[in-house]
Amino acid sequence: MSSNFPQFVTKRLVIRVAMASDAEKLCQYYVRNQLHLSPWEPKRSDAYYTLRWWQLRIAQIHAEFNDASAISFIAMTPDKSEIVAVANFSNIIQGVFKSCYLGYSIAKAHEGQGLMVEFLQTCLGFMFENVGLNRVMANYIPVNERSGALLQRLGFEREGYARKYLKIAGSWQDHVLTALLHEDWSARKALN
Repeated sequence: MSSNFPQFVTKRLVIRVAMASDAEKLCQYYVRNQLHLSPWEPKRSDAYYTLRWWQLRIAQIHAEFNDASAISFIAMTPDKSEIVAVANFSNIIQGVFKSCYLGYSIAKAHEGQGLMVEFLQTCLGFMFENVGLNRVMANYIPVNERSGALLQRLGFEREGYARKYLKIAGSWQDHVLTALLHEDWSARKALN
């Protein structure tokens, strides 16, 4: 099955769907960045930070990939020793909708280096060109200015504001709603 999973090598990253052998690295990513990520994520159980949880999650990631309901990517250092970021394209719907939601995070130690732009541009290219999506939606908490700036840099446009949209860090949080259309992504790509 693993031969069917996409893999990309960019200037500073190796990007792929997590393999069973990555369970320990994924677990370390979330343990190391627990404080850093907790304001932006749902409350996590203790089990979430165990190797067993990530072994099971990777099996689920593969099942979601195979049934085309979600695609989860990891970005690793060139030597593949460390995961620096993750991106999840979830709730993929084909038919007349051809859309999904994007969620992402980056390790505290790797912020501010432009790695997320490099990572997400590659992933978005795959989602538009290979999966055939028309729209990728990404939403962020208004105080998360870094996330808003990242999405803007990638070409996402603000489409709305949703009150008490997701339960994050234990309380319902408002979110800015953004989306990137395939035609806008293609136009930006042609300019570069």
